[in-house]
Amino acid sequence: MHFVLSTSFSSVTDLKKIAIAADECGWEAMSFSDHVVNPEKLNTPYPYTENGERRWQSFTDWPDPWVMIGALASITTRLKFTNNIFVLPMRNPFLVAKAISTAAIISDNRVILAIGVGWSKDEFELLQQDFHTRGKRADEMIEIMRLLWTGKFVEYHGQHYQFPPLEMNPAPNAYIPIWVGGISDAAMRRAARVGDGWVSDLQTSDDILASIAKIQVYRKEYGRENLPFSVMATPSDAFTPDAYKRLEEGGVSHILTQPWAFYYGDTQDVVKKIDGVKRYADDYIAALSR
Repeated sequence: MHFVLSTSFSSVTDLKKIAIAADECGWEAMSFSDHVVNPEKLNTPYPYTENGERRWQSFTDWPDPWVMIGALASITTRLKFTNNIFVLPMRNPFLVAKAISTAAIISDNRVILAIGVGWSKDEFELLQQDFHTRGKRADEMIEIMRLLWTGKFVEYHGQHYQFPPLEMNPAPNAYIPIWVGGISDAAMRRAARVGDGWVSDLQTSDDILASIAKIQVYRKEYGRENLPFSVMATPSDAFTPDAYKRLEEGGVSHILTQPWAFYYGDTQDVVKKIDGVKRYADDYIAALSR
């Protein structure tokens, strides 16, 4: 079982200190959520709460994940970096491929891309990307990025993107895994069809295990059941080594969590956050690595 530190709702000024602490005490990775802007009024209800309200307050920091990953990679040595979740089709495929490739090189291949198709039509419109074709465009963007990351002359002729032979360098010198997030059937099928892993939302252990079982059925349909596959889960009800072991036996490879919540509740105190990072490593990471 690997443990991933969620940085959601954290101040950017705290992240360097938190990353160094996580790197030193055994965390597998650090993860970043993704919003470009936070509209004062939502025209699209937030889909992951019962009342459609967001889980965060106005003026919460949402750093650019690839700028942040590049910065933190330069002050850490073993910590990996991923997303929960990067909204892929909200962007231009060439700029995304360039940013991720550069981050992979800077970090010595410590990058795992975790993508979703997004829910905020407001942000898509502001970034001038079509919300309604986001799923199909995400599929094409994954194909395009994997072509561009070869560093060779490549061309593409899809429904939404077309380009003549071109090359993008510097190219990563190792494979960049792509995990797919989302709890819709379409997201799970995408994870099974093209992904190297799946990322849950905040769910119960039973829901997570049921989703994994469904994805494994889809992977078999696509003939990909024997390929390596990771699952990064955020359980809402598993807080003991035994509970984590049950998830691991059901296919979960990574637990995503904010450890300070286990000891202090919701806090913006960076000293308490770092203490939570270290205490969680002692209480959970060490216990499950024996």
